[in-house]
Amino acid sequence: MRISLENTTSSEVAKAMVRARVNAGSPAMDMVLTLLVVTDEESVGEALRTAGVLSREHPSRIIGIVLGDGRGQPRLNATVRVGEDTAGESILLRLSGPLTKHAETVLLPLLLPDSPIVVWWPGKPPTNPSADPIGRLARRRLTDAEASDSPVRTLKATARNYAAGDTDLSWTRLTPWRALLAAALDQSARPVTGGVVEAGAGNPAARLLAAWLSSRLRVPITERRGDTEQISRVALHTEAGDVCIQRLDDASCEFSVPGSAPREVPLGARSLAELLAEDLRRLDADDIYGATVAHLLEDA
Repeated sequence: MRISLENTTSSEVAKAMVRARVNAGSPAMDMVLTLLVVTDEESVGEALRTAGVLSREHPSRIIGIVLGDGRGQPRLNATVRVGEDTAGESILLRLSGPLTKHAETVLLPLLLPDSPIVVWWPGKPPTNPSADPIGRLARRRLTDAEASDSPVRTLKATARNYAAGDTDLSWTRLTPWRALLAAALDQSARPVTGGVVEAGAGNPAARLLAAWLSSRLRVPITERRGDTEQISRVALHTEAGDVCIQRLDDASCEFSVPGSAPREVPLGARSLAELLAEDLRRLDADDIYGATVAHLLEDA
């Protein structure tokens, strides 16, 4: 069920949502959170499709917010969907005029009561997500430094204003690397004395990985330019030899620990929806991420 509204109000959008539910035969839907997607006209379609895929694991009310031209008269256009390619329901809001400065007042009547709120910026995020008017509504705030023109600079800017509940998807992309390195260290009997992370220039995930290893192991970790944009190799030095994870191709890597034969293990890229789904499995603050970005800034 789809309903389009022109030059409307939050109250009318809320009424349209009730009508869409009834007409779709779903007057009550079991949704676990409200996901706010703050984007632009160029990216809104792809962002909402990704959120729709995500809603199959986390049934949600998805609210897309497009902040248009702040000049002229205040105007709110909306599209409400229930049961179209999503396990939840979605609202797309296009704001212009002075409303762009007060988007939170438009959103408040549309949030699910008594449920967590998560905000995701698919493109360039605000420098201080927790102080952003929309960000203040949310328990979790998800940014993606890789989507900006200057990924490392963007990562550091948001890190300087880190607040509990902030996470960047560059950190989420590291989950397989962190799991493999933790498994490798469990198999190594000797302490780590140093290490190296190889990746392409300006890779924010590599910066986070080096900061995480250095903060957890209390040893210096060097960053080195690799031959691909991805993280291509991580080596941790011990007296018995290197604990090493070497990327072989886009889907696999070689895992080696001193005293054991190297073996090939999967290490493929995950979709954006899969990354978001991982982050939404926990709605409490990620203390390890907080400690990692603090260490990142210490070394900056």
